[in-house]
Amino acid sequence: MNRVNQFIRHLRNRLYSAGRYWEKQLRHSINAIKAATGVLTVITFVMAVACVLFLITYAGYDHEPARMKTIFRFLHIIQCVFALNVIFNFVFNTRKTLQDTRIIKWIVDIGILSTLLPLVYPQPEEPWIRWLATLLYSNKYFLIVMFCYAVVDISYGIMHIMGKRTNPSLMLSCSFLFFIFLGSYLLMMPKCTYDGISYIDSLFVATSAVCITGLTTIDVASTFTPLGIFVLGLMIQIGALGVMTFTSFFALFFSGATSIYSQLMVKDMIYTESVNALLPTLLYIFMFTIVVEGLGALGIWWSIHDVLDMPLREQVEFSVFHAVSAFSNAGFSNLPGGMSNPALMNSDQSIYLVISVIVFAGSIGFPILVNFRDAFFEHVRLAWRRLRHRPVTGRKVHIYNLNTKIALRATLIIFAASVVLFFLFERNNTLAGFSLYDQIAQSIFNSTTPRSSGFVSVNPANFLNVTLVFVLFLMWVGGASQSTAGGIKVNTFAAILINLKAIILGHKRVTAFNRTIATTSIRRANAVVTLSILSYSLFSMAIMLLEPEMTAKSLLFEVSSAIFTVGSSLGITPMLSTASKALLICAMFLGRVGIISLLIGVTGNRQDRPVQYPTDNIIIN
Repeated sequence: MNRVNQFIRHLRNRLYSAGRYWEKQLRHSINAIKAATGVLTVITFVMAVACVLFLITYAGYDHEPARMKTIFRFLHIIQCVFALNVIFNFVFNTRKTLQDTRIIKWIVDIGILSTLLPLVYPQPEEPWIRWLATLLYSNKYFLIVMFCYAVVDISYGIMHIMGKRTNPSLMLSCSFLFFIFLGSYLLMMPKCTYDGISYIDSLFVATSAVCITGLTTIDVASTFTPLGIFVLGLMIQIGALGVMTFTSFFALFFSGATSIYSQLMVKDMIYTESVNALLPTLLYIFMFTIVVEGLGALGIWWSIHDVLDMPLREQVEFSVFHAVSAFSNAGFSNLPGGMSNPALMNSDQSIYLVISVIVFAGSIGFPILVNFRDAFFEHVRLAWRRLRHRPVTGRKVHIYNLNTKIALRATLIIFAASVVLFFLFERNNTLAGFSLYDQIAQSIFNSTTPRSSGFVSVNPANFLNVTLVFVLFLMWVGGASQSTAGGIKVNTFAAILINLKAIILGHKRVTAFNRTIATTSIRRANAVVTLSILSYSLFSMAIMLLEPEMTAKSLLFEVSSAIFTVGSSLGITPMLSTASKALLICAMFLGRVGIISLLIGVTGNRQDRPVQYPTDNIIIN
């Protein structure tokens, strides 16, 4: 092992020396090299996006031999651009390439160069290593390598754009729009649907998936093929974790060559303590997501394997899709009838409890999960020092931060109250005829899902009016900030209640858990609540003008479900006009991106005027 390390170190030193030699030789033409590098980087990024689109077209459509030949011709042109980019950077930017490139980037770079082999050397009839020759000369290998390189290059490109001090809110909005329109194109592919789908329905479902809402104008189970379900699940996963989180993870994992500004942007997005903890935190978020969804899929399969009459493969697909949909708080189901399917309703109710746990895990919020991780390691460190009889030093005064304490307490209170109230309201209505255990399980499920996930086991159209008002309140509040849930977030709701308490008691400062809440946080919470009320009112009036024949109750519920990204409906979504569908598409997008974030992105942060005006009061009572 030591000899291998010595050889690798020696090889790296030789390559580094060669790089410095090349730099000395090319120093007189450094400006031309920089210009060529910039142009080639832009061209490669464009080609990477085109490569993904061509590969999507190849996978989703049935083609005639002539069209297939055309697609591969364009892919080979893109392949040459990729290879030129790799060779150019290694030859003319050797030192920077060796310093910045990580192992996975090296793998995809070498992979691209290996795909050139069939272009320069025909496949031998009797190769030395038959399996290696079969791999290198196969179309599958070529397509996989092209896709991997394109993904890596797109991630680099986005991080490069972030490093140019691009407005984060606008980047977030544009990234969601890109995946929405890409998803609408994917869902219209012939291999994704059984009988086709109109573009407005495809755009509606794609928006609902990327914005993790769950509203749909079509029946998912009868419309989409297994490939379509896979595409839908992928869009849900991307929308849940966030486009920027995905690309930041790939770029930071593949290379450390990101600007300080772009790293600070990612740090603010995931609310980690330091720049050095970016990659571990992103990796932790991804691993937590995978573990929860994996365990959730196992729990769902265990609860339905003897309930649903379907082959094992379809049971696994059902379990995985619902685990992703539940953790993402999306609410999509590929089962006829969804969660109200009679087979599930007549089961032992375990699937509803499992999905409730998964939904709850997704609605906690990634900053809280990161705080839990840090607290866990802090407790382990302290316990280890006590076991070794060493003095406990450097102990944190507050292991759990203020955001975690407020969000968790508010979440648990709302959850407990909603379960009790739903049970009391609907025990003799929609839950009549169920056993006491089934009523409790259904109360837990139907009081958890309205806060964002959109799953329904009991038709909301049959709820009592008081239950509908209560469900609308849960939709409005939603889950925790920086989670997969929607609504104004429990952090915001808790902040305005704490502020209200301070006003009633006459306190000059807003405090909680021996901490003073920053004025900026209170102002932002008030702004979020105000915008939520205004936007809900405007969208409600607009859809009532477009759908005058429908009941106000159904339309108000529909708008609330869209703008707060919940996904529940009273059954009118498929009956809406094209204009109303477009209106709800806008509502879902604004609800996911955040109206206040979008406004900040459009107007930009402007500094206060240097003049300080006198303070005065207005009458408020």
